[in-house]
Amino acid sequence: MLQPGIPVAKEGYPFIFIAAFTALLAALLKWVVVSVFFWAASIFILYFFRDPERVVPDDPRAVVSPADGKVILIEKVTDERFLHDRALKVSIFMNIFNVHVNRIPYDGVVKEIRYQAGQFLAADQDRASFENENNAVFLEVEDDRRIVVVQVAGLLARRIVCWAENGDKVKKGLRFGMIRFGSRLDVYLPLSTQVEVEIDQRVAAGQTILGYLT
Repeated sequence: MLQPGIPVAKEGYPFIFIAAFTALLAALLKWVVVSVFFWAASIFILYFFRDPERVVPDDPRAVVSPADGKVILIEKVTDERFLHDRALKVSIFMNIFNVHVNRIPYDGVVKEIRYQAGQFLAADQDRASFENENNAVFLEVEDDRRIVVVQVAGLLARRIVCWAENGDKVKKGLRFGMIRFGSRLDVYLPLSTQVEVEIDQRVAAGQTILGYLT
């Protein structure tokens, strides 16, 4: 698996460099307003691509959140796209102020990565799960069960990044990708999962426990 930079995701380096270089050039040319604007942009981009360390729960049964953000859906569904079975679906919405680095929710092996092109609807809409560009990471966990984490692009998020590769043995809390500038993550869990979060609850990737596999 490819590793991101720490504590700033390497995907942000080009944006930070361009904004800072433009700010410096404008300062040399004495374009004060332009310089201030791009220095502010540099700080915001640095903030957006931050990649802090997280304390991962020790409980081996705990499923952690793969994303920072707000829980917008907890629902039992009949999933015909990924698991072809009944599943518990948990959706997390990330706004532009959240950390956007995504993390593995449970120890396992990456069995498949499936990318699908699509639209760029607002990520907090239910339709976004099915119609937006997305990237699904299939994890095989204990007892031959599967967990699927789906990165969903949003209205402004036009770039899904996934560092995971087929066959990777991954640990809970490991960084596996990110989505630029706002988006959502859908997690499909075994139906028997004991849920520990609520709608509108704020969660932190790799740290907040979504539930427990029974």
